[in-house]
Amino acid sequence: MDHFSSARPAAVRLTRYTKTEQADILGEGADPFGVADTGLTWLPKNEHFGIRLEGRLVAHTGLLRIPVSVGGAGFEVVGVGGVAVAADVRGRGLARLVMAAALDHARTMGPRHGLLFCRPPLVPLYRRLGWRVLERDVGVEQPEGPVTMPLRTMWTPLHDGADWPAGAVRLLSYPM
Repeated sequence: MDHFSSARPAAVRLTRYTKTEQADILGEGADPFGVADTGLTWLPKNEHFGIRLEGRLVAHTGLLRIPVSVGGAGFEVVGVGGVAVAADVRGRGLARLVMAAALDHARTMGPRHGLLFCRPPLVPLYRRLGWRVLERDVGVEQPEGPVTMPLRTMWTPLHDGADWPAGAVRLLSYPM
């Protein structure tokens, strides 16, 4: 028998999300997302969604509106990041639940597309959640100037008919 309640967990909007809460989900490691070797500077998210089981935060997804240029045309996307599920509760659909809540909110934020960056082993998970691989290099800003994003870039439509436009892609900010 599972030690957690049998009630279906709900994802909720969080009023705050701290490093301590991140550590509660992912542990105290120096590189909880496995991306430190990229050397990138990341933006903090400003909208947060989470799932609590018996009072413990066990899943998170963060959002941030960011400017992009695609084929020379500028617009905003909703950047998705900080997706995390505690190791001891993985495989229960919590990533799907917390991502769905975050994307429901993202649809109210205005932009037509969601964008995320992930390590290659996570691509199948995000594909199952409806994300699509962007099969081109993406430039991102960094303190030393623009660099090519070394992680996989994925996108999802936030509104009907929101196809990803053709052309060179550049984040006009640090990645989220």
